[in-house]
Amino acid sequence: MKPAARRTPELPVAQAAALPAQPPAAAWLVRHLWSRLAVGLISGHPKVGKSWFGLDLAVSVASGTDCLGAFPVDQPGPVLVYLAEDPLPRVRERIASLCALRNLPLDHLPMHVITAASLRLDDQGDRDRLAATVARLAPRLLVLDPLIRLHAGDENDSRYISGLLGYLRTLSREHDLAIALVHHMSKKSRRHLGQSLRGSSDLWAWSDSSVYLTRAQNQILLTLEHRSAPAPDPIPLVLDCGADGASPHLRRAPTDGSAAAAPVADDSLEQRLLRLLRAASAPLSRVALRRQLAVNNLNLGHALTALERQHLVARSPAGWVVVATTTAPPPACRQIDLPLQATPTSATANQSS
Repeated sequence: MKPAARRTPELPVAQAAALPAQPPAAAWLVRHLWSRLAVGLISGHPKVGKSWFGLDLAVSVASGTDCLGAFPVDQPGPVLVYLAEDPLPRVRERIASLCALRNLPLDHLPMHVITAASLRLDDQGDRDRLAATVARLAPRLLVLDPLIRLHAGDENDSRYISGLLGYLRTLSREHDLAIALVHHMSKKSRRHLGQSLRGSSDLWAWSDSSVYLTRAQNQILLTLEHRSAPAPDPIPLVLDCGADGASPHLRRAPTDGSAAAAPVADDSLEQRLLRLLRAASAPLSRVALRRQLAVNNLNLGHALTALERQHLVARSPAGWVVVATTTAPPPACRQIDLPLQATPTSATANQSS
């Protein structure tokens, strides 16, 4: 008797209306800077601050503190990083200095560093190990720095590069993961910053959120680009040191003679506190809130009292929790105003490390 032919299994499908909806408040990992599940590039010329930016982004997401002191984190959570060009003691030193600026204890930071001597995205064994590590740690963000050290192929070969990027896109989708890939820009000046990326044009096409860092006189110019959202005007940055003369970090450059740029006007401590509690999987103690928001105890107390009076948060035996949900206004497709005017530039895109 002839065996019955096996039926080819179908792909999973869903009717359009049955697809999960994304609430407006869940659109961003870091507001206006990086979309929640975006894969993208932090790019720029050598020695412009790409790695510092990548680490600032990573520490911000892991701690729930504002990136560059200007971009609020809407979805804080664990972070996984791999820095191929820096020895581990230097990686620790850099992360520790960023924590010191935020008054964060390094030993409580949910940030993990891949310590392997080599990681190749074109090696199936390394791909499997990376996927297994991501599955175990469940990070919200993966930072890989830089692309040139993560493969042994030709960056100008679009077929080869599309294979690497396709793997990262699949990793992102399978694990609800944002991925920031540090990459270099070529020396050639192009009409659009995305066209200046070194290697295949597939890199620009692949990126959901892009950060471009370029030199502008004595400043670093931060330009952002998103696939599905507007971006702010380019923002001037400087590589600065902390009050101790150490702790190097990127910060926004003041344009009015003030010592530092003003915080984002529409983001109060109460709003940051609500976002942090909504994103938490368990009640948070006052100590944990103070550490993750990098605020003093008095200001935190005022914010908690104000929210408690509005019946938005409550204190439980295990810590503070959200007891009511506020509806965030939908994002408008308009120019986003940050309280910092950028130096006029012909650049039309966004950011790098």
